[in-house]
Amino acid sequence: MYRRTAAAAVLLAAALTLTACGSGGDDKAAAPASSDKASAASPKPPAASPVPDPADAPAPSGAAVAPDAKPSGPVLPDAKLTPKTGSFKENEKKYLSGRVPEKMDPAAVLQTGQETCQRVERTAKRDKDAAAASIASGEITGAKDAIENLCPEQKPVLAMAQKGFGDSPAAAPAPGTYRAVTQNPACAWEAKGKDGNVLASGPETPAKPGDRITATVPAGTTEFRSTSCYAWLPA
Repeated sequence: MYRRTAAAAVLLAAALTLTACGSGGDDKAAAPASSDKASAASPKPPAASPVPDPADAPAPSGAAVAPDAKPSGPVLPDAKLTPKTGSFKENEKKYLSGRVPEKMDPAAVLQTGQETCQRVERTAKRDKDAAAASIASGEITGAKDAIENLCPEQKPVLAMAQKGFGDSPAAAPAPGTYRAVTQNPACAWEAKGKDGNVLASGPETPAKPGDRITATVPAGTTEFRSTSCYAWLPA
């Protein structure tokens, strides 16, 4: 009797041990599944923010103003238009007159005008029409004052640009024939009169790549509009 009871106890203990082992193994197997589920349910951390575009950054307080801009606030009187070292030439002083904000270095403003001249000169060296078109279209700003005072040798380019205009609406252009400084077949234009009626438009026939595109502005035109033509110069 005692042997049977002892044997039964041994068997019961063994069974309990196996049950405990099986239970522990199931917990371990289930753990990764639970972890995966939690990971799937939790939102992933946001990606690192991209590096901001330098063009979006605010201009430093000492940055030069645009070469064609006129300060709205107080400006340096002509008597104080002096660089930190040396002196300005008379033509440089003339360019700077009324253009330098009170707390800005005149040399920084002068530099913008010099850079405008450099852009015109580099472009004109390759193609004078392209240089004039860059001014007429507004791509190169501040050219009038810069050329007249700092690089007068470019006055012929300026004179050509002043007779032309860009894609933006031109008010009351001089009557005549103009050529587009582009060979884009998508170039289209129209000339409107005082009452808004269309006096002329083009191209009259679809342009092909490489074609010279012209527009005839009739007398009485009060507004000339174009798209994809870049700029117009007298033909």
